Amino acid sequence: MSAGARLGALVLALTALVTGAAPVASARTEAHHRIPDTAVLDGTRLQRTKIRLDHGDPRLRRAVGTLRTRADRWLGQGPWTVVDKPRPAPGGDVHDYLSQAPYWWPSKTPTSDNPWGCPYVQRDGERNPEVDSGTDRQDVEKTFDSAYDLSLAWYYTGERRYAEKAGQVLRTWFLDPATRMNPNLNHAQFIPCKYDGRAIGIIDFSQSYTSVLDALALLETGAPGWTAKDRTGMKRWNTAFRDWLRTSDFGKQEAAATNNHGTFYDLLLAGLAYATGDRELARRTVLDARHQRIAPQIASDGSQPQELTRTRSWHYSAFTLVAHARLAAIGRHVGVDLWAYRGPEAQSLFKAVDYLLPAATGAAAWPHPELEFDRYAATDVVHAAADAGDGRARKAVPSLEEPPGGDLWVLRPAAEQLDSIAG
Repeated sequence: MSAGARLGALVLALTALVTGAAPVASARTEAHHRIPDTAVLDGTRLQRTKIRLDHGDPRLRRAVGTLRTRADRWLGQGPWTVVDKPRPAPGGDVHDYLSQAPYWWPSKTPTSDNPWGCPYVQRDGERNPEVDSGTDRQDVEKTFDSAYDLSLAWYYTGERRYAEKAGQVLRTWFLDPATRMNPNLNHAQFIPCKYDGRAIGIIDFSQSYTSVLDALALLETGAPGWTAKDRTGMKRWNTAFRDWLRTSDFGKQEAAATNNHGTFYDLLLAGLAYATGDRELARRTVLDARHQRIAPQIASDGSQPQELTRTRSWHYSAFTLVAHARLAAIGRHVGVDLWAYRGPEAQSLFKAVDYLLPAATGAAAWPHPELEFDRYAATDVVHAAADAGDGRARKAVPSLEEPPGGDLWVLRPAAEQLDSIAG
C-alpha cells in the first residue's frame, strides 16, 4: 500500500471514530480517497473534505449541490478544439492557438481595401466584442472551466459521467492528433495589421491553466476512462509547453514583466514545473517571486500602485492577488511560505488583501477608478488570506459577497478570478 493510501485509510479510521460511522473497507473506496497530487489545491485537504462529505456533512452536501449544477451544464456542451476557428492563426497552422487583443479597436470603418479598419488603437478596460469571434479565446476558457468543474464533481460524487466528460474535453483540446493544440502561444492576443502575436497573450493561459493541472491531478486518483496513455500524453504536452514558456522570446518577455503579467507568468511556470516533476524549478520560481513580484508590486500600505492606474483598478487589484495567492499555494507544496514574506518596506500579501477589505465587505466604497465594480471579485483572495492566518481577513469572511454560481471555497480552497472579463 502506498503512503498516500495508508494515510487515507488512517484518516478514514479517525473520521469513523469521531462520527461513529464504520469505515468502508474496499479497494474502490481506498482508491477514491487517494491524496491528489494537485499543484495549487491542497490534496490532503481535499481528501479530508471528501471523507467528511461521505459521512454526511450538511454544509458540504449543499456545496456539492452547487458544484453539480455547474458540472451538469457542461455535460451537454463541447468538446472544443482549436481547429474549429474560421481561419488559422497568422502562421497558417490551424493547430496553433489564436486570440485577439481585447482592448484594441479599429480606428476606421472597415472597407474592402481595409477590412479590419486599421490602424487599431487601445482603449484600456473596454473590451472589443469582435475578439470573441474568429479566435479560440472563448473556447479555451470553456475547456479550462469545464475540465475543472467536471473533475471536481467526479472527485466529490464518484459519478462516472463527470469523469468521462472531463476526459473527452481534455483529450479533444490537447491530445487527439486531429484536434489538438500545439504547445505554444505564438499567436495569442494578436492585433490586426500590427502584431501576429504578443508576449502578453501568455496571460490567456497563465491566469487559469493551473486549474487544468489540478483537474488532471484529480482524474489521476482513479477516474474511470482516464488512461495511462492520457496521463502520459498530458505530461508530454505540459513538458513541451513548460519548455516553450522558458525558452521562447515571448516567454522571456513575459517573465520580465513587472506588473500582474509577470506574477501570472510565475504562477504558470511554477505550476507546470510542479506538475511535470521539476520541483526544484517550482521552488526557485516561488522563492524569486518574493523580491521580484511582492516587493516591487505592493506598496507599504498594501496598495498595488500599477494596478490602481488602470480603468479597472478594483478588478486588477483583486486579479493580481489571485496570482499571488495561487503561487503561494504552490509554494506550500515546495516548502516556501509566501504569506510570511515581508519586503524591505514591510510589503506583504496580507497587507495587499487587507487593503481590499473595506470595499470587499461593503464597509466603504472603492476610492479608485473602476468601470464596473463587482464586490465579489475579492471574495476568494480574502478566503485565501484568512486560511493563511490573516486575522482581519478571517473576521471579514462572513461579510463577503457570494460570487455568481455560489461560493465553492469549502470544496476547492484556492483563489480564482471570479469577475471574468474575458467574455
